[in-house]
Amino acid sequence: MSQGSAAVGVDGGAAKRGDAPRDSVATAPIPRRRFRWAAFFGRGSLDIQSKLLVMLLAVSLLSTVVIGVIGYVNGRTSLQDAAFQQVTSLRESRLAELKRTVSEIQQDVVLDSRNQSAIQATDAFTSAFDALENTPVTAAEKTALSSYYSDTFAPQLEKATGQTTDPALFEPTTNPGAYLQTHYTVPFQGDFDKSLQETDAGDGSAWSAAHAEFHDYFKELVLQAGYDDVLLLDTRGNVIYSAYSGVDLGTNVQTGPYSKSGLATSYNAALRLNSVDAAVTTDFDPYQPSYSAPTAWISSPVGSGTSVQGVLAIQVPSATINSVMTGNKGWTGDGLGATGEAYLAGPDKTMRSDSRELLQNPKRFEKDAVANGTPIATAKEEVSTKSSILLQPVNTVAVTRALQGKSGTVIDTDYLGHQVLAAYAPAGLTGLNWVIVAKIDTSQAFSPVDVFTRNLFLSLAAIIVIVALLSLLLAQVFVRPVRRLQTAVNRVSAGEIGVEVETRSGDEFGDLGTSFNDMSRSLKLKQDLLDEQRAENDRLLLTLMPADVAKRYKEGEDSIAEDHQDVAVGFADIVGFDDFSRSKKSGDAIALLNGLWRAFDEAAERLGVEKVRSTQRGYLVSCGLTVPRVDNARRIVEFTLEQERIVERFNGVNSSTLSLRAGLDTGLVTSGLIGRSSMVYDMWGDAVNLAYRVQGVTARPGIYATQRVVDKLGDTVAAVEAGQVETQTGPQKVFQLGEDAGRG
Repeated sequence: MSQGSAAVGVDGGAAKRGDAPRDSVATAPIPRRRFRWAAFFGRGSLDIQSKLLVMLLAVSLLSTVVIGVIGYVNGRTSLQDAAFQQVTSLRESRLAELKRTVSEIQQDVVLDSRNQSAIQATDAFTSAFDALENTPVTAAEKTALSSYYSDTFAPQLEKATGQTTDPALFEPTTNPGAYLQTHYTVPFQGDFDKSLQETDAGDGSAWSAAHAEFHDYFKELVLQAGYDDVLLLDTRGNVIYSAYSGVDLGTNVQTGPYSKSGLATSYNAALRLNSVDAAVTTDFDPYQPSYSAPTAWISSPVGSGTSVQGVLAIQVPSATINSVMTGNKGWTGDGLGATGEAYLAGPDKTMRSDSRELLQNPKRFEKDAVANGTPIATAKEEVSTKSSILLQPVNTVAVTRALQGKSGTVIDTDYLGHQVLAAYAPAGLTGLNWVIVAKIDTSQAFSPVDVFTRNLFLSLAAIIVIVALLSLLLAQVFVRPVRRLQTAVNRVSAGEIGVEVETRSGDEFGDLGTSFNDMSRSLKLKQDLLDEQRAENDRLLLTLMPADVAKRYKEGEDSIAEDHQDVAVGFADIVGFDDFSRSKKSGDAIALLNGLWRAFDEAAERLGVEKVRSTQRGYLVSCGLTVPRVDNARRIVEFTLEQERIVERFNGVNSSTLSLRAGLDTGLVTSGLIGRSSMVYDMWGDAVNLAYRVQGVTARPGIYATQRVVDKLGDTVAAVEAGQVETQTGPQKVFQLGEDAGRG
């Protein structure tokens, strides 16, 4: 055992005979003690038994908490993944159903447009429509038509839009339009169900004959497929037939009041198709004949493969789209709980299907929508129309990303301000820039986490009670031999090095004593290494900065800078080293340069000059920076002359032609540490700047000094005027020093 070690018994036996060493611990038997609740709960320090109890409790509690946290995180992650999978599956299933539905309607429209009944009807209605060009309405009929628009259509349109309407803008101006609406629109005063049942107005016209022949076909098409309307248009843009005989009957979509409608867009696109086996689908758009209700159109050319007689236009009901997106309002049956839904949005970031909350709870929808920024008038209109199509803004992250062509999932705030898990994707419908979003509130998705958390806390409380009882029992069992190590451990924790305990038993506590001794020796070894490393760090720090700066840096100062009134500064670089090093390997060149710097360092230390820094481009020194000197100018000149001699010796050894060009000045400088992560000791100021500038006053090698340096030297060193430099205070003379001064 080392001389500085101490011996402490840990097996309950008596200590060795004789006096205990200076740093040993008494080994008299320790009296048996009961657990002291006063010590545990009092303000005094805990004894080892209490500490062991606290340790056991803490370890057990920490383990329980860690396991609970891991379970909580994993449970939440699993639930989140499952929720994302659910909304992703909902998105994909709704999107597949939407594509199937739209595709079926498009196929039906294409088949219907090629049907002989549609072709024959188009021909019959076209010729009959043309025949009405010369059939004006009577004055009484004109009056009834105007009354219908002013008393029935305009008020209904104003009620739906909330805007003032001029009925004269919608009245038909052509004979066919006025005639057809007089006999098939006005009589039913906006009751479209009754107008659908009308087969023949009995006016004896060719158009009524065609209507009597073909209307039943189109009526069944409307009723069976659930279309909002079926229109036939000729190749000039005239609406020659309407199943519901609305105010668009007889108008021209190219020149009439609905030339800017989605119907006109759909019609023009259908005529541009290269095939009668194709259809055009348009986005929802307010359609005034339907009282500005959101309306989508699917149109296809009517005709055989060789000619086109017109266009068949189907008014797609929004109910069809909503039925797909809401699963026929079977959200709960689809496993979406109380908040899950899927909806469509268009490029204007408004909805193209109805909101679930609007359909289920309009009042709460209005409140949530307004609270999230929806205009009050818009929210009220949605509630009154029971539709959010083209009204409800959905400027969410999910919609924005989907409109950018991206698919994925996100946790975000939805259009009602609820935090949701959302799956988004472009709808991919030809001609429609729609996106689909499936979402569910995080409060619902993560509701099982609350149950899990409650169970976790209850389990944790039970475990704590059980562990507390077991810890109390174990603390009393294990505290006796452990207490024998207490004094030694306290000495080590107080900073004493080399403390060891005597071990004689072969049980676990003997192993503990051995381990303690190993730890103590290891700590001593590490402390010795740390002390050695600290000394090495101090030595290295002194090579980077002066001792007083290093002391302040180690004491924690962040900003260290000092002004020095009278400091001599020298800046020198090696002329010709770049050319010399080109023929050398990089490693050899840097080794030679480092050799020069080491020689300069030795000369600086010998002559009382302080090196500030050295780089590949130059060597900066000062005199009088940290140690004030009255002869700082003389010393800096002697050092620079010694640098010339070092360069000459280098040339003799390496057969080189290097030379020294140095600049000297004296005056006010500032020194300090620069940077944070990489501290650099540096010096700056007017004297440093001028020293650098004067060494470049001429291209010739040599030692150049300012007037201030020459004045301090007197006649001790030869000085010849070599030029001047411009400064803020005016021109400054520059002198070349040394025996070579003035030589070309």
